[in-house]
Amino acid sequence: MSHTIRPASLAALPLTLPLTFGLAFGIAPLALADAERLEADLRAMFGGYGSVQVGEVSTPLLRSGATAEGFVFEAEDGERLFIDRYVVRGDYDSPDEVTLEGVRIEDALTELVLMSAERIVLGEPSRAVFPLDDSLAPEGFRLASLTIDEIVVDLVSEIARDLFFGTPFSASEGRLTIESLRGESLAHDAIGMLEITGVAGAGENLDELGSGAFTLASLRLEGLSGLDGGEEQLDSLVMRDFAVESDRLVGSLSQLEIDGDFSDGEGGLRLEDFSIDLAKMIDMAPEEERTQLRMVSNVLTDGSGTLRLDAAFLGNWEEGSDHSRIHSDSHIIAHDALRLLFDIDLPLALPEGTEPVDVFADSDLLEHATLLGGDIRLIIGDEGLFGRLATLGAAMEGVTEAQYLEQARTQAQGFGMMFGPQVQSILMGLVELLEGNASELEIAVGLPAESNLATYTGDPLGLPDKLSFKVETR
Repeated sequence: MSHTIRPASLAALPLTLPLTFGLAFGIAPLALADAERLEADLRAMFGGYGSVQVGEVSTPLLRSGATAEGFVFEAEDGERLFIDRYVVRGDYDSPDEVTLEGVRIEDALTELVLMSAERIVLGEPSRAVFPLDDSLAPEGFRLASLTIDEIVVDLVSEIARDLFFGTPFSASEGRLTIESLRGESLAHDAIGMLEITGVAGAGENLDELGSGAFTLASLRLEGLSGLDGGEEQLDSLVMRDFAVESDRLVGSLSQLEIDGDFSDGEGGLRLEDFSIDLAKMIDMAPEEERTQLRMVSNVLTDGSGTLRLDAAFLGNWEEGSDHSRIHSDSHIIAHDALRLLFDIDLPLALPEGTEPVDVFADSDLLEHATLLGGDIRLIIGDEGLFGRLATLGAAMEGVTEAQYLEQARTQAQGFGMMFGPQVQSILMGLVELLEGNASELEIAVGLPAESNLATYTGDPLGLPDKLSFKVETR
């Protein structure tokens, strides 16, 4: 078989050869320098706290950057760090990206993996290699983005204790896995965004969770600042699909959402479908406590053994020319038990130089504000709880339900004689809920035209005389 070379190819050959050789010889010294710097920085990364091995170091032909393979650091305390490939892309002094592949930390004696990550990608880092000692000033750490895939951590290791210092897992024993971690705009004092997905953990001493296992679909936070010791601020946090089964808690949460950025005039907290399996938790309680706990569970859950909650604590503010207005709209719903709705509407004059958004960040500022009247409204809705409370109360006191309700009415009237008609009307409304004559109790409170918090905190027993009350049942 014969091959024909076209004249056009021959004509181009004198031009392409010098260009190719020129590029190769022109780039080679720079590439070699990047490779040497990468190897030197990797060897110096741990500041001489152990031995370092670096395998093959290479550079790409037609672009800047460097790659090191087979990095091994063996610490003096017997732990070994392995990095299969360490890749720097772009200008070495200002990289576009740094990628670490096959990262794992092992115990040198047992060869057990203490921590591992399949892949770590640093987007636009401030350095190609970050020293792990104290030689780098905190301001020198900066990442435009971060990606870590397939993280596995042995919680009993010293590495985990350092990694989770100040968190609930700092003294835990067990295993934690994370499918992925994503971050944006990361610095020593602030985090633009951080999201973890596919979290699963199991072990002992998991802080308030006790010993057991948990899963979390995702946790995302945005706008976290003040990490350098200043006043911490979190713009938002969203946690989805959390489930736990331990010796202290058995339950799940569909979603937790926190809006901490009140600069847009609103914020607060939402809790959706928080479910607690009281039946399983009671089975794990000491035997002598189970009977009483089951009584409480039956009252709260109508015998299902599962308590389900939804809640929201929301606030917003409006700034006017002569005064501001803060409004709060909150509720707690215990399904098949109770509804609580709480609204606050406060017109107020804030101290000079203070904005309503500052009040949400520092509630102490309310002490210096002048309240220009306002309304507070509480609604208590019965979803079955009060009827069961009456039955339980009668059983515990060994009387009939009618006798128990009559005692409750007599006590409400007695307290009313002591504390006034406003208190009596509230207590009598609660008795109507117990009797089943009403399903909802509304308490509306009006504040005087000019007052401050000291007006109410200085004399709590005198509150009924300073406020206007309106109590309704329906």
